[in-house]
Amino acid sequence: MSEITYKKDVVPNIEDLRNLYDDANWSSYTNDMTRLLQAINNSLFVMSAWDKNKLVGLVRIIGDGITIIYIQDIIILKSYKRHGIGTYLINSVCKKYESVRQKVLLADDTPETRGFLPIT
Repeated sequence: MSEITYKKDVVPNIEDLRNLYDDANWSSYTNDMTRLLQAINNSLFVMSAWDKNKLVGLVRIIGDGITIIYIQDIIILKSYKRHGIGTYLINSVCKKYESVRQKVLLADDTPETRGFLPIT
């Protein structure tokens, strides 16, 4: 794994998104890629992680950005997990929205996602 770079408000192309979401078995998203792309484009904030030209992670935020944000998706390729990418994405979101009182993580209740709690 080379050095990971992070991009703010850059929406990856459909194929990169499909690879990322398929890797996580999030088929409810990939069944309609047009809707997924619309959802990401309509997000309050998107930050992605890249290994050269390969999309390896993404976080997307919905909400008003003033009183509440929802971390809708935090997704990392399986082969890149446990390298601090998800933590970096979450910490970046929390720093960007530090003045927002409510930060809510919307995710499956799994040991992996519980590892991000508490979000400050």
